[in-house]
Amino acid sequence: MNKLRCSFIVLLSLVFLYGCAQTNVLDKVGLTTLVGYDVGTESKMAATAVIREVNPEFQSKVEILTTENDTSKGNRMEANRKLSKKIMVGQMRVILFGEELAKEDLRYYIDTSLENASISNGIYMAVVEGKAAPFLKYEYQNIEDIGQHVFRLIEQNVKQEYMISATLHQIAHDYYSIGQDLAMPTIKRDGEFVELSGVALFKGGKMVSTLPAKDSFYVKIVRDTFKVGLYETILEQEDIPPKLLHKPADKITVAFDAIHSTREMKLLDAKTPAFDLNIKIKSRVLEVFPDINQGDRDSVIALEKAIEKKLSKEIARVIAHSQKVESDIFGFGEKYRSVVRYSYLTKDKWHEMYKDMKVNVNVDFVVLRDGVFE
Repeated sequence: MNKLRCSFIVLLSLVFLYGCAQTNVLDKVGLTTLVGYDVGTESKMAATAVIREVNPEFQSKVEILTTENDTSKGNRMEANRKLSKKIMVGQMRVILFGEELAKEDLRYYIDTSLENASISNGIYMAVVEGKAAPFLKYEYQNIEDIGQHVFRLIEQNVKQEYMISATLHQIAHDYYSIGQDLAMPTIKRDGEFVELSGVALFKGGKMVSTLPAKDSFYVKIVRDTFKVGLYETILEQEDIPPKLLHKPADKITVAFDAIHSTREMKLLDAKTPAFDLNIKIKSRVLEVFPDINQGDRDSVIALEKAIEKKLSKEIARVIAHSQKVESDIFGFGEKYRSVVRYSYLTKDKWHEMYKDMKVNVNVDFVVLRDGVFE
């Protein structure tokens, strides 16, 4: 009994000592939550770090510091010389790249992040329209911690499937894959707000083009499955069957959430190359404006066909744009390499083939349950 009591006292003492040690460490370090990289002067790297410091009373403040050096480690040393607390990167959640830097090459930054054991593979990456430094240093009226704000903005949009996900793990996979290029969100300041503005397309490690935010839906539905997101599309007059409306209209706006989607790539011709892209979407239509004859099953079928036509056209447009800039963000090359034996595919060879690739886009859209019609 005495031995058990002594053991308990020793264990309790260790717990209290551990708590004190942790408090002491937190008091002496600055936690980096976000880093933005830009092209610096004289070929140097400019790094802007968002650092949260906690005092002994657990009150915190945010420091935003820009340094220039030849390496990321050199920038950290430079930042340490300007702060009273040791900088730690274990809590970093986002890496941002200035637009000019993204157009040069991100290979060094991808490799350096992968080699740093303190950086999680789940960290998000994005491109800033313009430069990262002024974006981060702007004094937003309603944003206390720009690092946490950007992280939460990206995280909630990824979870709701409004934006593609671009973690370090995903970026590294796409970068080193033969037959797939990487893509990541773009972000910008809009007055006092921060906004996810689109999708950056890369060829190798260089950004070659962007797509608007609304096209993230088409990118995601071809690259991945779609489960919970909300989307709104506009059916133009040429896509609207006459019997669908009570009275003529120039367009119909349809809002739906994709309950479940699947996609299948099928190689038809290895020489061209040519693919069938089959996408199935089971969805709930939430709103339609103007009103349709929702009580008539034929009207619902006509709406399904109209949405299929619209989505097929938009997906084909986005794929055609990616072909023009030679950025296979969809992974057609990976499918080609997995099917064609002894293809000896290289990145350069696939980019040349990708320009002339033929794709037949087939969308099967099914309304699971009529929603609220207005």
